[in-house]
Amino acid sequence: MSEFFDLLLFPFQFAFLQKAYLVVFLVSLPMALLSCYVVLKGWSLMGDAIAHAVFPGVVIAYILNLPFLIGAFAAGMFCAISTGFLKENSRVKEDTILGIVFSGMFAFGLVLYLKIETDVHLDHILYGNMLGVSASDLLQAGVIGSVCAGFVLIKRLDLLALSFDEQHAKAIGLPVRWLHYGLLAALSLSVVGALSSVGLILSIAYLIAPGAIAFLFTRTFRSMLLIASLVAVGCSLAGVYLSVWIDSAPAPTIVLLMSLLFVFAFIRAIQKTKAVSATMVDGA
Repeated sequence: MSEFFDLLLFPFQFAFLQKAYLVVFLVSLPMALLSCYVVLKGWSLMGDAIAHAVFPGVVIAYILNLPFLIGAFAAGMFCAISTGFLKENSRVKEDTILGIVFSGMFAFGLVLYLKIETDVHLDHILYGNMLGVSASDLLQAGVIGSVCAGFVLIKRLDLLALSFDEQHAKAIGLPVRWLHYGLLAALSLSVVGALSSVGLILSIAYLIAPGAIAFLFTRTFRSMLLIASLVAVGCSLAGVYLSVWIDSAPAPTIVLLMSLLFVFAFIRAIQKTKAVSATMVDGA
């Protein structure tokens, strides 16, 4: 029996795996909270756009010998603000503008990346380097995660009003514009915090999947925040653990687990809807 437990605890014995468990916890929790607002507000493509748009900022920061944090955050905010400006001053719909802006910025980043010699590996930006995180990466993820999670928890009701009905939020005196750009800044900052550790691909999944899964499981917002957090943290820890045994990369394993959980939640929601409909028919 002791050998069995030793085998189960085997993946926890290595320092690099312990850091991977810690960093996915620090990154996934604030992004899960943000994903609830992203889903409610219909901003799923915005999360995708910001995650891709930070790439040219990273490359430009490298050229100018600046911290990647500054370049990535500036690029993410430029994407968000330019999208809002174009939406307000044109007849083109927001999803179309987002597609143009983030694909253009990502392509610009690729051109810059291929034109200069850099020791920043493209795979580390896209897929992260979860098994090679440093103490500075952990500190950055912890600080940024705390700031983003604190903002969401303190302003959760105001952000909820903004997500459901922006006109109502404005009518009751909420600073709609500040909340709007504050949420965009939190999205950009959370992606920046996840950039060096989990990469852009997993960041997109964190900003969409937990909120979408929680939305299918519950009808109350408080429960939605809780379920989204449990989904993100649980799938992250399980994904890192499972990747050891199936010899896979942690990031895609985490995304796969969240995808499977979404399918389960979707099927459960359909069955529940059918059961309610059948009950109403029988009652009639």
